[in-house]
This record gives sequence, structure tokens and C-alpha cells, in this order.
Amino acid sequence: MSADPIYLDYAATTPMDLRVAERMRTVQSTAWFNPASNHVAGRTSAAVVEHAARQLGSLLNADGSSFLWTSGATESNNLAITGSARQREHRGKHLITMRTEHKAVVDVFRALEKLGFDVTWLAPDADGLLPITRLEEALRSDTQLVSVMHVNNETGAIQDIAAIGEICQQRDVVFHVDGAQAAGKIPVDLATLPVDLYSLTAHKFYGPKGVGALIGRSGVPLAPIMFGGGQQRRIRPGTLPVDLIAGLGEAAALAQAHLSDDLDCLVALKSDLLLALQSVDGLYVNGPEDGGYPGILNVGVDGIDGESLLLALEPLCVATGSACNSQSQEPSYVLRALGRSDQQAQSAIRFSLGRMTTSTEINKAISLYCKAVDNLRNLAPEAVA
Repeated sequence: MSADPIYLDYAATTPMDLRVAERMRTVQSTAWFNPASNHVAGRTSAAVVEHAARQLGSLLNADGSSFLWTSGATESNNLAITGSARQREHRGKHLITMRTEHKAVVDVFRALEKLGFDVTWLAPDADGLLPITRLEEALRSDTQLVSVMHVNNETGAIQDIAAIGEICQQRDVVFHVDGAQAAGKIPVDLATLPVDLYSLTAHKFYGPKGVGALIGRSGVPLAPIMFGGGQQRRIRPGTLPVDLIAGLGEAAALAQAHLSDDLDCLVALKSDLLLALQSVDGLYVNGPEDGGYPGILNVGVDGIDGESLLLALEPLCVATGSACNSQSQEPSYVLRALGRSDQQAQSAIRFSLGRMTTSTEINKAISLYCKAVDNLRNLAPEAVA
């Protein structure tokens, strides 16, 4: 890439905050021991893990004793959904999720279908939001689990987690939330939200890759999906990566300190970006124009292929959909669930902004996008009269 990249793909991953890296270096040199060991060195590392749990608990207003440390949101989602479904199989084999979930949720439910579970796939409205009545109509006497993403990774739609959770609670249905795009980015209060299981990953809020957590409400049982040790209540075995967990904790503390300022900045930057892009003829927004997470803006434009546009936008780093599907040429299943045609879904570009995004980068992105659309339209053959 000849020019310096302009990174607007924060929904895929965020850069690690230098203060997080420094915390991890300290732990690597002073507390690298096995926290399960019953000696003074092991207790030193165990204290680091406990401190990180307090930091994450403070961010989310959650009890750190309920945390399960994982390798990231993908593992957390697998453990929450599969572990709950197996544990409560006697309660029923009907499960509910949305068509717009991340692949780390969709593929788990697909696997459970092959094991004999019955899954209802709910579609959102055109803005990406799930009508509460649609969920109520889908619930059955044998429904035992509902899983709904908090903030959608492609559109930024924020689901009404409180309302969904209340309905699940009334029906004695376990409610799992994939919070990978929400934790550390928007206010999340797990002490008041009626959520049973909440998944997150550190690298979405300026922490290290390879570590995450599953936060469970007290009394929600899970069947393990991994075996090999007694760590973490025998639900998630394995030696804990103390330095990564310390990094997650530090990232959580920094997210709590920066949350309000981050959101204010993102609201202003997204507003400038959307206002300028709306001058492009044929442009439309995928997902909510108002009320969604301000760090994500997904747009399409009539008659333009997204992959061609993506190449024409370099050195701008944006996405045509979720990073986990970046190698696929298929149009986004998330956008098709919103009612977009294959062509409309293929024209989509997702801008995702973060703490380090500047007004200068937004202005460059606007210029590159508008110029690329014009160039691609000029290259297209004229319509035959």
C-alpha cells in the first residue's frame, strides 16, 4: 500500500491501547505464574486475575465472581449457547435467535440444529431492530434459550435488551447476549439488565486479542464444552493467561474512563460522515440512521459493486461486511435479512470509527468515497436506450 492507511474498520478490531500493553508487560515480568498454583507465586498471579475481574465488573456493574475467562467472544458464544442448550435440554429443544447474528452465533445454532434442536430464526425490521411482538409470537412452551446480539457488527443497530430480557425472564427462558460490539463502547449495566449470559472480547475495546469473558447470572447452569481440568468451576478448564486477562482488565478500566467522551466524539464524526455521503446520488443507509451505535455506518449506493468500490477506496481501510466473512463473495446475510436485494447487499460499505479516529481521516474518507463512486460510474457502460 503506497499511502498510509486510513483505518476505519474498528468493528473488526481495535488497536491495543499503549497503557494496556504496558500493564501486560509488567505482568509478564512480575506475575507470569500459574494462578491455580497453591504457593506464593501462584497467589500473586491469582491476585492479578482478581483485580482484572474487579475492573471488568466495574465497567459492566457485574459481580466478578460470575466471570468465565475465555479466548474471546467466539468461545464465549459457543460456551453460552451450547452449554446452556445441553444443560437445559430436559426443559425443551426449542431455541430462538436472529438472522442478523454474528457467525459465531449463527454457526453454533446451525450445529445444534444438526443435533436435533429446533431453532426459530427471527428477522428484524428494515432498521435492523427486532419487534418485541415477533419474539413473543415465536416463544413456545418448550423454548429454553434466546440469543440476541446487543450491537450489530454490520449495521450498528442496538437491540432493546431490557425488553427482550424481561420477556424471557417471565417465561423462564435463558437469555444470552453477544455483547462483543457493546462492551466498553456503550453503557452496559448487567446488574439491572435481565440478561443471563453475556459474551465479550477484549480486542473490540482496545485490549489484546485472544482473551474474552462470559458473564453469567448467578444460578444459571452451563454444561462444559471443553474438558481437561478443574479450573473455572470445571466449566471452562485450562491455565489462565494472566497477562491477557490483565490487559482485558486494564482496557475495561480505560473504557469506563473514556466512555462518555468516546461516544460524544463518535456521534459528531458519524454525523459529519453521513451528511457528506448523502450528497452521493443513490446512496442509502443500511440499518438505523438514528439511534444506533455511532461508531458504525453502513451505506450502499445504486449500481456500484462493493468489492470493486473497496479496492478503489485504498488506502481507506473499511469493510463490505463482517470481517469473519471477508473471504466470501456472498452478499451479506445480515443486509439481506433487512430486506436488501443481493445487489444492494453487495454494494455495502461499512465504516466503523473508534477512539483514535480524527476529523481529518473522516474528511479524507469522504473525498475517497465520493471520488471512487464517480470513477466506477464513469467506467460503467452506458445503458442502451
